[in-house]
Amino acid sequence: MTAAPLLHVDRLCAGYGRAQILYDVSLEVRAGEVVALMGRNGAGKSTTMKAIAGLVGRTSGTVRFDGRDLAGLPPYKVARLGLGWVPEDRRIFTDLTVLENLEVGRQPPRPGAPTWTVDALFGLFPNLAAMPHRPGGRMSGGEQQMLTVARTLMGNPRLVMLDEPSEGVAPVIVEQMARSINEMKRQGLSVLLSEQNLHFAEQVCDRAYVLEKGQVRFAGTMAELDADAATRRAYLSV
Repeated sequence: MTAAPLLHVDRLCAGYGRAQILYDVSLEVRAGEVVALMGRNGAGKSTTMKAIAGLVGRTSGTVRFDGRDLAGLPPYKVARLGLGWVPEDRRIFTDLTVLENLEVGRQPPRPGAPTWTVDALFGLFPNLAAMPHRPGGRMSGGEQQMLTVARTLMGNPRLVMLDEPSEGVAPVIVEQMARSINEMKRQGLSVLLSEQNLHFAEQVCDRAYVLEKGQVRFAGTMAELDADAATRRAYLSV
């Protein structure tokens, strides 16, 4: 029998105040799987992640993580269950060093999740290993992105949501981020990835959901998306 998905979202509707953004969004992420949420700016990718994390009000639908209904849970309790979130705007502590930022995210080891140490994260992100005492405010955007991901991993999540990790960073950093995500997968971590860059998603993801105007327009493997020129043209091309 196939194991139940680690994250199961069913007919999720959510938005900001009276403005509904998501319409019956359904998706799932299984253990050890990397799944892409794809679509243009404004398609609803970030709102989907925020609604899962409890940061945006859900008006209907269900979100279950490891079999538990997340309805009504505040974001800090969702995080304590082992669901990590890396926002697009990074939000590092600019006055703290790399090591101090990592310590902020530290949580005890979690059953069923990879256990990350500072040394392991420095192996995952060699750029950070070269600057352990540098304040966050003196790092490039790509280095800050790596630090934000590493700080979230210090919480030993079972699943991490990455919001646009390749956005606005140098190509060499994008390639390093792809290698890091593939290593996270090898360690058994599940990843839900918001992304516009199809080439990047193809390097790291198993499956994809394509959003447009808050609705799922495509769900399938990366190979199926690659073969579906009409979907890519309608919902992903600039």
